[in-house]
Amino acid sequence: MNTFQKKTTCLLILFVSMLSTMLAQTPNKIDWKEDLQIYKASLEDKHIDLYHSITEEEFNAEWSKIYDSIGLLNDFEITLKLMQLTRLINDGHTAVSLRNYDIHDYPFKIKHIENQWRVVKINNTNKNLLKSTLVAIDGVPIDEVMSKVSKVTQFVENEHSLLVRTGNYATISELLYALGITKKSNSATFTFQDINHQSIDIRLDALNQTTSNSDSFQELVIGIPEIIKPENLSFEYLWYAPIQNTNAVYIRFDSYPSFEKMQRFSEELLGFISKNKIEKIVIDMRNNGGGDLYVGIALAYALNLSDTVDWKQGVYVMTDAVTFSAGTSNSALFKQLLNAKIIGQPTGSNPTGYQDMDQFELPNSKLVITYSKRRFNLSETVTQGIYPDVILNYNWKDYKNGLDTMLLWVIKDIKKKE
Repeated sequence: MNTFQKKTTCLLILFVSMLSTMLAQTPNKIDWKEDLQIYKASLEDKHIDLYHSITEEEFNAEWSKIYDSIGLLNDFEITLKLMQLTRLINDGHTAVSLRNYDIHDYPFKIKHIENQWRVVKINNTNKNLLKSTLVAIDGVPIDEVMSKVSKVTQFVENEHSLLVRTGNYATISELLYALGITKKSNSATFTFQDINHQSIDIRLDALNQTTSNSDSFQELVIGIPEIIKPENLSFEYLWYAPIQNTNAVYIRFDSYPSFEKMQRFSEELLGFISKNKIEKIVIDMRNNGGGDLYVGIALAYALNLSDTVDWKQGVYVMTDAVTFSAGTSNSALFKQLLNAKIIGQPTGSNPTGYQDMDQFELPNSKLVITYSKRRFNLSETVTQGIYPDVILNYNWKDYKNGLDTMLLWVIKDIKKKE
């Protein structure tokens, strides 16, 4: 055997050895067997009623399919299967959270308005696409995209939150790739239709969620001239302001402070109401994704102390599909305790159902699993959200021009009663 043959033989042996090693390696970097066992045992132990919608036999059968296929799936594919299983529990507070996962988002946000997926936020590089409509991803029509994404979307309680959450998950690059929608893991071609109904194809790269700079984005913000957001706020997510040219106050309630801070806020608000002899109250819960409902009750308690308010027909609570969890519960309680009229869209969660979310972490994948500890019964029947007394929807013509159609209706109704 000459020198060339010897070298060729050595290289061939080395190649075969490396190939054998590669083929012998598992596609998983995580000990999923332990994680899946802990997932199942912990949910059975901690959830107030894990099998309220799916039977134990059905749950175990689906769980076993995932467990038996660990060696055939990569880590994110297993995560996806776990998300599908968790959806079957049919509980908006029981979910697989991706907060510890190094996921990437495409640089825009969409909102479902008038049966179209509208771009309401996008990075400055592509700001010309703000107000456009998303129609396809890598050639896959948007309806087909959303149908696939909706099956793994988490934190879904009813048809209304399903729509909102699906829109949120539809920009996660790893999820789109694992579902076979995109051809590459962190890059895809998106087809938009601009305001002139012209089709635009653009290739976008996904950004790491933890490192993307929100200051480099442009976003549609809606409002009305009669409400001016005060400066030097204690909370960006909880504030109030007079409604110009009316005897009413607007309360923006997006999230929850501590109980003590809510007490201080409520005392200040009550003082403003008393000093100005306010007769009408508008509590805007449309962006309230939840928190501690008992903190919201503290607000109701303070408001109830006012004798200037028109308690017969002067309290409005605004809701939409983003109103979730404690936001929904407080909206229901405000209707009961404050004789409020509900205005807007049905809420994304149900007034009667499984709530009070807690969580645990799987030790190897670090996935956070949330679950319900309590069941609240705030209505006599189980409904698909709180159905408003007056149903209103976002108007795209107004929305894209920064005008809040729902608030406009409320202001007109207040002036009509004065």
